[in-house]
Amino acid sequence: MRFLTAGESHGPQLTAIIEGLPSQLPLTKADIDPMLRKRQGGYGRGRRMVIETDEVQLMSGVRAGRTTGAPVTLVIENKDHRNWTEIMSPEVGNEPRKKALTEARPGHADLTGGIKYRHKDLRDVLERASARETTARVAVGAVALKLLSELGIEGVSYVTHLGGFDAGGDFGWDRLAEIEASDLRVLDKTAEEQMRGRIDQAKKDGDTLGGIVEIRFRGLPPGLGSYVHWDRKLDGRIAAAVMGTQAIKGVEIGTGFANARVPGSKVHDAVYLGEGGHGYRRETNGAGGLEAGMTNGEDLIVRAAMKPIATLMKSLPTVDVVSHQPADAAKERSDTSAVPAAGIVLHAVIGWVLADAVLEKFGGDTLPELRERLEAARAYAQQY
Repeated sequence: MRFLTAGESHGPQLTAIIEGLPSQLPLTKADIDPMLRKRQGGYGRGRRMVIETDEVQLMSGVRAGRTTGAPVTLVIENKDHRNWTEIMSPEVGNEPRKKALTEARPGHADLTGGIKYRHKDLRDVLERASARETTARVAVGAVALKLLSELGIEGVSYVTHLGGFDAGGDFGWDRLAEIEASDLRVLDKTAEEQMRGRIDQAKKDGDTLGGIVEIRFRGLPPGLGSYVHWDRKLDGRIAAAVMGTQAIKGVEIGTGFANARVPGSKVHDAVYLGEGGHGYRRETNGAGGLEAGMTNGEDLIVRAAMKPIATLMKSLPTVDVVSHQPADAAKERSDTSAVPAAGIVLHAVIGWVLADAVLEKFGGDTLPELRERLEAARAYAQQY
């Protein structure tokens, strides 16, 4: 499968085209819109989330609630565009335009993007570099997650650290409702209140906060990905998707960084026969469900570090790219923290990588073919 997204933060819409979905996949707005709403949620979000009430339009590739095998086009309207029509117009003239941005924000794409594409109005950079683009990728990922769910594979994201506070609470698949009930997507009520207070203080200070999110998937068959070439290793593909998400600066699979500090006997997951002597099991999962670039049948565990958002209301020093004079960095409407939302985005983009890997391994032009081949592979793994 493959997809492309297009659109600017304050343009008329965001568009995504997906090619390679099997036919006969049940798909409606109800499979996508809840993920879009989750992306907009979370304590610490800004006013843009009030203006936009994201929902998708299925423009092609779906008929009577089922995919046809043709490319699927998704469109999400930017409601705030009505206030930016003149500013964002593709028509010639009216320059310099209102809300031109020349004071590059440290930590954002502004300065380097302006140099690369030779823009002096850095709005030409920020409008596409904005995390608003992740709306389209969440919509695409929601389609992938629907495909995975039809194959018995599910995932979740939750926050393990925000603004200096670690969230305790052991994860369990029976605790999904608790995660969804938390506006910070944590499993620790004490930490949740501490995080909320830290966000409130950061907002008063004109500052922003980052954090760490964890994404898990279960039900993955052994053998997705490959060890035979570096670019087919699934951990590399997952890491690329995670690091390709705005504001993400680190990724870990399983207990990756902790593994570097202890001997191998405390790292690797011993293998035992499964129940009744069929299949295989591990009592630990330091590998995070991936060995040598392939899924091993255990839960996939990915952690990602999100830096604080680069737009601060208490501006950092910068240089104006037109006057070349010292300046305060530009202020754009932004969030104090979007760590829970980052988890939703990463859940979606990892879901896409996994769905692509499933199709790569099992093929099939239709969902029934894909399901039949996957079930046969699961049965084989149990008897191997």
